[in-house]
Amino acid sequence: MNALTILFLFVPVLVAILLMTNVLLAAHRPDTEKVTAYECGFSPIYGQTRAPFSIQYYLVGILFLIFDLEILLMYPIAVTLYSVSIYGFWIAIIFFTVLTLGFVYEIGTGVLYFTDQRSAINRTTIVQDQS
Repeated sequence: MNALTILFLFVPVLVAILLMTNVLLAAHRPDTEKVTAYECGFSPIYGQTRAPFSIQYYLVGILFLIFDLEILLMYPIAVTLYSVSIYGFWIAIIFFTVLTLGFVYEIGTGVLYFTDQRSAINRTTIVQDQS
């Protein structure tokens, strides 16, 4: 048997043994604090306890992930750019062009501009009053 076969046989067996050991030996003592919902340090109140969440932070997280993966893909391109053919060069140019157009679109739509909703409303009313 080669090492890869041993790995694919050994790892699932080890995982199953560890999971079964945990199920058999773990303490099972549920109490009210363990079974209730944790509300970020606050006790849950009757009614709706959810607060509105700004979508801006979610968008910045997604954009960070996209551009982080872009940097991850740029490294192999930069290392092998001299050894690839003209086909590889044009693939890299297309890759950078698509990412640049995406970034320009994000700036154009205003995704990266953080504004308070109150200041955005005030700015809108000021613009409407002037017209």
